[in-house]
Amino acid sequence: MAEPAEVRRPLTLEAYLEEEARSPVRHELVRGFPRAMAGASRRHNLLVVALVAALFPRAREKGCRVHAETLKLKVAPDTVYYPDLMVVCGPPGENPFLEERPCLVLEVLSPSTEAQDRWEKMRAYLSLESLQAYLLLDPERKGLEGYFREGKGFSLKRYAGGQVPLPCLDMSLDLEAIYSALD
Repeated sequence: MAEPAEVRRPLTLEAYLEEEARSPVRHELVRGFPRAMAGASRRHNLLVVALVAALFPRAREKGCRVHAETLKLKVAPDTVYYPDLMVVCGPPGENPFLEERPCLVLEVLSPSTEAQDRWEKMRAYLSLESLQAYLLLDPERKGLEGYFREGKGFSLKRYAGGQVPLPCLDMSLDLEAIYSALD
């Protein structure tokens, strides 16, 4: 006779944060349910480090914070992600383990997470009132897709190289310089 299936109930944000603080493995919270995260490749990590190096001086100058990979972003009462990189220019919230109002979010695509980044996370990130741009970098094609706020919506722009505007930092990102980290 088969064992009965375990019934899991959605976690509250507070319960998730408590479990995550004790867990040796990072989890995102998606509609109340924890989802373990995969490790990153060397190429992925090199791109994130290059992005932090490029954005940090300007962010600091403007009074903004740059967070990479290990700080949570609350996108809904029951959904929390770990973006590869986010920039937050407003005052920090009460919880020191998460942010809620980024102006810029970047994700580096990988085969195991690309669908989530392009669909699930995109919809969640674009729902944030504070967000001005959501950027997807592809380490294999060395390109970038960006969703940029225009009025009440977002427009999609693709870049194969050159300068990418970063509205909340009033600067441009040099794609060739970022991708040179992979050479």
